[in-house]
Amino acid sequence: MHRFRIRLLAILLLACIASAQQKSAPPPTAKTAGAKLPSEETVNAFMQQMFGYDSSVTWSVVDIKPASAEGLAEVLVAITSPQGKQTNKLYVTADGKHAVIGDIIPFGAHPFVATNEELKKGVTGPSLGPADAPVLLVEFSDLQCPFCKQGQPTIDKLISEEKNARLVFQNFPLPVHDWATKAAYYADCVARSSNEAFWKFETATFDAQKEITAANADEKLTAIADAAGVKGADVAGCAAKPETAGRIQRSVALGTSVEVNSTPTLFINGRKMANVTSIPYDVLKNLVDFAAKEGK
Repeated sequence: MHRFRIRLLAILLLACIASAQQKSAPPPTAKTAGAKLPSEETVNAFMQQMFGYDSSVTWSVVDIKPASAEGLAEVLVAITSPQGKQTNKLYVTADGKHAVIGDIIPFGAHPFVATNEELKKGVTGPSLGPADAPVLLVEFSDLQCPFCKQGQPTIDKLISEEKNARLVFQNFPLPVHDWATKAAYYADCVARSSNEAFWKFETATFDAQKEITAANADEKLTAIADAAGVKGADVAGCAAKPETAGRIQRSVALGTSVEVNSTPTLFINGRKMANVTSIPYDVLKNLVDFAAKEGK
């Protein structure tokens, strides 16, 4: 019901602006090629027109920035209903009169190569699988995210069955979660101490999600690190260091650069797969097998 309601909101938003799209926006010119960003006030006014009729729906503007496509502004809006919360992306044209919902995706004969190369150069997280595997799986995850917990068994199964793949975990704590960033610090420090211990720490943290709060996070995460096979006190000390925060910031920056805006997001040789929990396992496996054949 949660996914249906949120999807319905997105469809409604698309339907409301569809008539505005019937008249195409003019192509970018020298004057309009640079993205003209709408103000937060304008975005809120737009959302009020879309959803103001339903008092149970609220929203917040997450980000307004130039899009990767020239001349467009990218607007992220978090929409909350009684059934849950989801971030929606709008692309606003330079004239400020048109918007499109969805993702701008790579195009061409080899559309995912550039992203895959960027990930190969940038990943720093713990890994599973052979370093020279033809398929690179990169998972951007948040240890407080319930959907990450839900999707992890699928990713674990995928890497256990695919000998042609290497999985790299990248921390991507979301600002809406109150202890996710601290968990990322601990996870980073556990991984630096022991790659094997990290995967135990990840599973145990997911299992303990409901027990961890912002107030007890240090105590709980230290104990989980101990149980994973590393010295929890040392991990806690490492987690408090500025250089650890810097590493997490760089991991988030890497995700942002490849258009990650929700968790879990999985890349298969550069092909972005958001909402892993909604993708059938056979589809993911076929994509990895296909990537392996293409990569050889």
